[in-house]
Amino acid sequence: MKKEPTNARTSFGDIAPHLAELTDKVLFGDVWEHPALSPRDRSLVTITCLISTYRVNELPFHLKKALENGITRDEIVGTITHLAFYAGWPPAMTALQIARKVFD
Repeated sequence: MKKEPTNARTSFGDIAPHLAELTDKVLFGDVWEHPALSPRDRSLVTITCLISTYRVNELPFHLKKALENGITRDEIVGTITHLAFYAGWPPAMTALQIARKVFD
């Protein structure tokens, strides 16, 4: 593993070092780096899934990552608006409030 602390190691590496290592190596190493999808596309798929399944704890991190990967604020809001009709109004309204905080 890298010597500098990653988000995983900082967040939960003290209590679950193996899970932090898997997060670094498998999830953000192998899965996120696989060439089948661009990082931008992966971010769009990920935030769509997180919004749809009401995963509010993970959403702020991935909204920031989506912005870093080239998804615009308008595209994020457009995604949330679209999901209001497929995932439901409450998840969309919650996601909008989280997005507002991330954008600030």
